[in-house]
Amino acid sequence: MSTAGFLPGFAEQRIDCNGVFINCAVAGTGPPVLLLHGHPQTLIVWRKVAPELVAVGYSVVASDLRGYGASDKPASTSDHAPYSKRTMAEDQVTLMGKLGHERFAVIGHDRGGRVAHRMALDAPDAVERVVVIDIAPTATMYAQTDKEFATRYFWWFFLIQPFDLPERLISSDPAYFLRKHIDGQLKTPDAVSDDVFIAYLKAYQQPETIHAICEDYRAAASIDLLHDANDADMRVIAPLLALWGSKGTVGALYDVLETWREKALDVSGCALPCGHSVQEEVPQLFLDHVLPFLAKRQNSR
Repeated sequence: MSTAGFLPGFAEQRIDCNGVFINCAVAGTGPPVLLLHGHPQTLIVWRKVAPELVAVGYSVVASDLRGYGASDKPASTSDHAPYSKRTMAEDQVTLMGKLGHERFAVIGHDRGGRVAHRMALDAPDAVERVVVIDIAPTATMYAQTDKEFATRYFWWFFLIQPFDLPERLISSDPAYFLRKHIDGQLKTPDAVSDDVFIAYLKAYQQPETIHAICEDYRAAASIDLLHDANDADMRVIAPLLALWGSKGTVGALYDVLETWREKALDVSGCALPCGHSVQEEVPQLFLDHVLPFLAKRQNSR
């Protein structure tokens, strides 16, 4: 099982969400919190913070997005709709409903944050609070693309190339690509130990995972932008907390809070002294900001 040794006390299961089996790890009792990882990680990216959320009284669900980890990798289509953030969000709302959680908080890192953003727009009755980690909105980042961003985030433009160029090149040496990607984004030494990297690689090197990841990014550059344009006047109504790394690309190139104030009604947040993977690099600081934010949800009931 993919969580073995990384999330002690969590029970891992695969749940049928409208014909796609989504892998998740579940523990705790209390108000529900959904944790969504990004690229190139899996649900074990939450290993340093998920047990702490359980310890202070939350029911925690850490999930592998479709295409990642131990979740299914369904076939895609020419419009990449099976890997749109709308479809990924539907997976996760269905997952939470089947676990008995009709309303919940969601914390999303990287791609998971983009799924959380779409989920908050499409399922406002389900999403009570949102935390997005080290992202600005997808449409904003594409609209403001310049040489600096394209250089720093080259994979946004590499992975969207037509099948099977990126798939074939990554598959030639997935360990090298994964290591360069993680080392380039994280700014805290030893934040990802060797055993964690091996676990990430075990998932990442599967050909079907590599293809699904490319489809995720192809969707982001096509159908997701169409959905965003159609919903340009919509705003996230759930309170939204944005956290990002002061040493990373997003904080360097964007006014992160302002980008989210263009998309949501109630926005707060700050930079933390790390790179892209806040929950892996500065887990205690992550909790110091997230726990008070989640507690406001309980106090407002």
